[in-house]
Amino acid sequence: MVQYFTSFFNFRMIKKITLSSLCTLILLFCLSQTVLAQRVPKRKIRKLIRQSEINRDHFTGFALYDPEKKKMVYELNADKYFIPASNTKLYTFYACLQMLGDSIPGLRYVVKGDSLIFWGTGDPAFLHSTLKSTKAFDLLKNAPQKLFYCASNYNGNFYGVGWPYDNYSDYYQAEITAMPLEDNVAVIKADKQGGLQIIPSYLKRYLQADSTYHPPKFTVHRDLASNQFKYPVRPVPPNFHEEIPWKTSAELTLALLEDTLKRSINLIDLKMPADAKLLYSAAADSVYKRMLLPSDNFIAEQLLLVCSSTLGGGMLSIEAAIAYCKKNLMNDLPDEPQWVDGSGLSRQNLFTPRTTIALLVKIQDKVANEQKLHSLLPTGGISGTLKNAYQTDKGIPFVWGKTGTLNNNHNQSGYLITRKGKRLLFCYMNNNYTRPTADIRNEMVRVMTEIHNRF
Repeated sequence: MVQYFTSFFNFRMIKKITLSSLCTLILLFCLSQTVLAQRVPKRKIRKLIRQSEINRDHFTGFALYDPEKKKMVYELNADKYFIPASNTKLYTFYACLQMLGDSIPGLRYVVKGDSLIFWGTGDPAFLHSTLKSTKAFDLLKNAPQKLFYCASNYNGNFYGVGWPYDNYSDYYQAEITAMPLEDNVAVIKADKQGGLQIIPSYLKRYLQADSTYHPPKFTVHRDLASNQFKYPVRPVPPNFHEEIPWKTSAELTLALLEDTLKRSINLIDLKMPADAKLLYSAAADSVYKRMLLPSDNFIAEQLLLVCSSTLGGGMLSIEAAIAYCKKNLMNDLPDEPQWVDGSGLSRQNLFTPRTTIALLVKIQDKVANEQKLHSLLPTGGISGTLKNAYQTDKGIPFVWGKTGTLNNNHNQSGYLITRKGKRLLFCYMNNNYTRPTADIRNEMVRVMTEIHNRF
């Protein structure tokens, strides 16, 4: 240490320095090194981002934020709007954190004489394939009263704003309903006898072989406007498995409920009274985790309906939920989000990187528990949509966040911890590229891993 100081001071001066003065200088030196170690140099981040060949052939936005200092470390196009894809689910997540409690509102109902009249809240957990919430099922199954279902509290579209119709038969684009059942998706798979089975089994009546249908490989096709499912007249592959959303309607919901409950139910059109009782279903955290880790579009859309059910008036509306959030919960964001759905399927969603950073701060403040927040998000090298993207650092994860992918768009936003223990928030957005998405993903992982390793 003395040798270091002799490069700054004449040796005779060193001899005259008192012991206390020398200790003070040593302390200042150590403190300065600690500050330098904790600081993330802006110029190095800029170099890391701008020297990337892959980042140069499309529209890239980047924001890196230091929550301890409450300032941006580096920004690139952070004030420009990007299509967020499933990064939209972070906005839905925050809405739920603010508007819902520990459990998801599952059913509204009133008892009048010998009748139990019920309304859906949009709850995605009802008989969900993974969440398996049965509280509403048990109430309806065991109620001594006659059952009446009212579906008129939702009159919105079965698709979100800007959703593409050519994806109607893809599992990730289930229709939106007031009372979804079993994910609103039919599961069709090979049975042990070499035929096909469909779940829910009620839909078996709509599943038929078609001698005029000749797809390149064995597949099931659903008609755009109905629940007619057809498959080719050829042997069923033994491991065949396909998931296709069904065409929703109040009548089909009623039929599926009757078939599941083994009870007669009547359809009724009645405005929900203000004093309708509320039955809660699944634990909220389990639903959020299921939405975020595999990036479940169905749950995201339905959760915004559930949020709208808390606004009063009895009607369910994704538009109303978004409008409420923008006016009351997100009115302090740097740039007003153009937000139209819960999942990010729509290309009409447009957010800026710096606005998503501000939202991540809000989420972090609301959860107020780093370990809990990290457990709800995909974890690099460990879980969800980031499991296979990142490697852990000797078994320890360092990135938690939400991915978002549409054709020609791939984004990541979330939280990162560096090797030196620095907590950072990031939003990395890539729009309008033509190269394979894997190239974009790998470059993002390279950059974020470098930030983790070096700072």
